[in-house]
Amino acid sequence: MRPQRLSDVVGQQHLVGPGKIIARMVAAKLLSSMILYGPPGTGKTSIASAIAGSTKYAFRKLNAATDSKKDLQIVAEEAKMSGTVILLLDEIHRLDKTKQDFLLPHLESGRIILIGATTENPYININPAIRSRTQIFEVKPLTLTDIETALERALTDPERGLGKLPIKLDDDAKRFMADATNGDLRSALNGLELAAQSTPPAEDGTIHITQAIAEECFQRKAIAGDKNGDAHYDVISAFQKSIRGSDTDAALHYLAQLVAAGDLPIICRRLMVIAYEDVGLANPPAASRTVQAVQAAQQLGLPEGRIPLANAVIELCLSPKSNSAMVAMDAALTDVNAGHNGAVPDHLKDAHYAGAKKLGHGNDYKYPHNFPNDWVKQDYLPAGLKGSEYYQPKMNGRFETQLAEQYHRLRKANQ
Repeated sequence: MRPQRLSDVVGQQHLVGPGKIIARMVAAKLLSSMILYGPPGTGKTSIASAIAGSTKYAFRKLNAATDSKKDLQIVAEEAKMSGTVILLLDEIHRLDKTKQDFLLPHLESGRIILIGATTENPYININPAIRSRTQIFEVKPLTLTDIETALERALTDPERGLGKLPIKLDDDAKRFMADATNGDLRSALNGLELAAQSTPPAEDGTIHITQAIAEECFQRKAIAGDKNGDAHYDVISAFQKSIRGSDTDAALHYLAQLVAAGDLPIICRRLMVIAYEDVGLANPPAASRTVQAVQAAQQLGLPEGRIPLANAVIELCLSPKSNSAMVAMDAALTDVNAGHNGAVPDHLKDAHYAGAKKLGHGNDYKYPHNFPNDWVKQDYLPAGLKGSEYYQPKMNGRFETQLAEQYHRLRKANQ
């Protein structure tokens, strides 16, 4: 089911959709080397394959960890003969210096268009010499809708998919396959193929794939016996709302359901959202400890990861709550999105260049550290937004109570 054209790619529309950067590069026939990074099974190889199919260039795949310099030399020779070769180099973060030094001149000449694929952060794990010669694009986890779309394509495609088989895939089984793989399309397609090949046909010849069969193929149970695809999201919703409502026992119950389902990525993401959205400034150390608990759980994996997760859930439940930071940010965004930006006051504009003084930029800026208590009365908001008050403090914890007192004191002094 590997895409042959950009229009076949599932998801990643921020890169390959109409008018987006990779689509524009292909349309203009101005390809440059790039690095695609993101989780496994999200479309890095698919994008490379689709680019090659859309441009008709030769397409070769190598692995930076297991293939040798000699394999790179073969690709380079082919590029000399044919003009241009698109090389997908998987695990590019493991490219050693010898292979890198061989590859660099060919990238600069344009004979090889490199598409590096990695699950690692390229800004940390890829040599700067490679980074400086490539565009870096993030490939994001696929949504449930993306994966369901790909499963439907696989079921109906008679040439590259399972379209020649009389398969009936129940809606709840399809939803489970999409959900159980946490955005990994490769795993979803592998699971569908296993289910199709291992399920004996019924008397009428139909291969009927139920949710029970899907659970068996993925070796994972749906949350709370989910039969309609909604229970999964109901449990996640109940988990957050129980913590927000300070019900420790209910929160632990829903955590147990998520742990039993093996949904560690969802638990971790949701806990960090809760820590900053619902507890926030009422208890900032709880947010820091939640991040530490999440990191520990990710290192440990399940089932051991349930222990730091339980610590975080109990603390978040019993902590004072405040959503004031989120509300303040959303209020500021409302103004910005409504076009109420206003011009930056002249005294705050960048003055670190020749001619800034003539423009009046930075001339009247008062440097707070030159004044008593490192503060001086001065306007910071654009003129049209002067007096705007986005932050509405709450008094649910000692820390935010102190912030509120300082906030109101500073506002009064600046009037």
